[in-house]
Amino acid sequence: MNQQHNCDVLIIGSGAAGLSLALHLAKNADVVILSKGKVNDGSTFYAQGGIAAVFDKNDSVESHVSDTLVAGAGLCQQDVVQYTAENAKACLEWLIGQGVDFDQEESAIDDVRYHLTKEGGHSHRRILHAADATGQAIQTTLADRVKNHSRIRIFERYNAIDLVCDQATPEDKRCIGAYIWNRNSEKVERIFAKKTILATGGASKVYQYTSNPDIASGDGIAMAWRAGCRVANMEFNQFHPTCLFHPDAGNFLLTEALRGEGAILRRPDGSRFMPSFDERAELAPRDIVARAIDYEMKRLGADCMYLDISHKPADFIKQHFPTIYEKTMSLGIDMTKQPMPIVPAAHYTCGGVMINKQGKTDIDNLYAIGEVAYTGLHGANRLASNSLLECLVFARATATDIEQGLSTLQNYLKIPAWDESRVTDSDEEVVIQHNWHELRLFMWDYVGIVRTTKRLERALHRVELLQREIDEYYRNFRVSNNLLELRNLVQVAELIIRSAMSRKESRGLHYTLDYPELSDDPQPTVISPTHQHG
Repeated sequence: MNQQHNCDVLIIGSGAAGLSLALHLAKNADVVILSKGKVNDGSTFYAQGGIAAVFDKNDSVESHVSDTLVAGAGLCQQDVVQYTAENAKACLEWLIGQGVDFDQEESAIDDVRYHLTKEGGHSHRRILHAADATGQAIQTTLADRVKNHSRIRIFERYNAIDLVCDQATPEDKRCIGAYIWNRNSEKVERIFAKKTILATGGASKVYQYTSNPDIASGDGIAMAWRAGCRVANMEFNQFHPTCLFHPDAGNFLLTEALRGEGAILRRPDGSRFMPSFDERAELAPRDIVARAIDYEMKRLGADCMYLDISHKPADFIKQHFPTIYEKTMSLGIDMTKQPMPIVPAAHYTCGGVMINKQGKTDIDNLYAIGEVAYTGLHGANRLASNSLLECLVFARATATDIEQGLSTLQNYLKIPAWDESRVTDSDEEVVIQHNWHELRLFMWDYVGIVRTTKRLERALHRVELLQREIDEYYRNFRVSNNLLELRNLVQVAELIIRSAMSRKESRGLHYTLDYPELSDDPQPTVISPTHQHG
């Protein structure tokens, strides 16, 4: 019999969204945080740039809203953008109160003045940061607070398999917890929760080249879809323009703040190319910069382009970008003297599970926050440094909604036992590995930075074959980490492809050679599991 755990609130995911929500709620609720790896393994830890908020007296909320709307290319939900920008400063002050140590101006003697950087698409300096390791500072600070809280339990190395819902009629479906896989004991367990929150991050691991850690496999989006939630705007995958291109670099990102401080993009011959693509040059929004790099690489048959900040003083570079300096030096690249090789890489999932401003999904007692969710904030392209901000703003809003409704909820219920009486141990783990590589390669080739209808049709055909193979595998063999992630990635890949096929225009991060023009009446792409596509 598999073990059942009980809690008031189950948070699936341990990044900025999940940890901040847990800290908001733990005053009044018993919270369990499910972490697929170690607590600090998610994308938050690797975020270099910072968080956008209006702290400069020359800046304004209206300006932050305007920049977000411009980057979102006509698909942002204006009220959500306004709400997020208005709440940004208070959420940052809460984070500072938790102990996050953002860089301050050296000249600030009497009052605290934060050092603000500027990134692509922003009209003002409004990015708070901790050198070039902001995510690490936020993640480790929040994780320390969570670990020392008496009402928060952390389950490390646990995969969520599927959400558990009960319903008397089709209209009153509610989430009561999840089936979870304990990677330590390799056993399936159950967890009942009065409220369940998906904070699982994005799905960039569906692509061959990505800046994301290995765990970013779209689990929350796939689980919510299987449970019956709508998803939106899955065609908008942000490719970060500058991932370090080196066989030993892993998925190391070169922050946009480098370009904010004057770094220049160059071809292999040293010539500059961004001014011929956009008047904002290196500070154009990410979709434009990534497409320009992709275009130049394909035109020249080059493996990479180069990012050059060596014209700045060496001391300035080492002070502002110590993590990047240390990493590149370890690979034999001295960024104070030479340009760094770069390629675009899948970085951020702008779409996701549809929620309202309180984080609620289509299913009662199920919420989603952070990159897993579609709020309407990012539109067709996310503005730099709005992602961690979204985590914080919606964690606070979700916490307020949950606190109001916790006391009226049911007592603990028994979740049906997980049945694995008819499955065996996998005999062919190599099949999973092969499918994993095939999926990520054809998604990169056919559903990448530049798309065509024919490429998308090919991708859909391939993904449907893979789905059948993986479904059969899932039914016959015991679960494993790789199988669970592959099952979710294939589901998310299908949603991305179908969303891309339905958008008959080029907008923001979705660029197709067959429909290069903008449509007159852009709408979010919404897909519902209850109305399956023909």
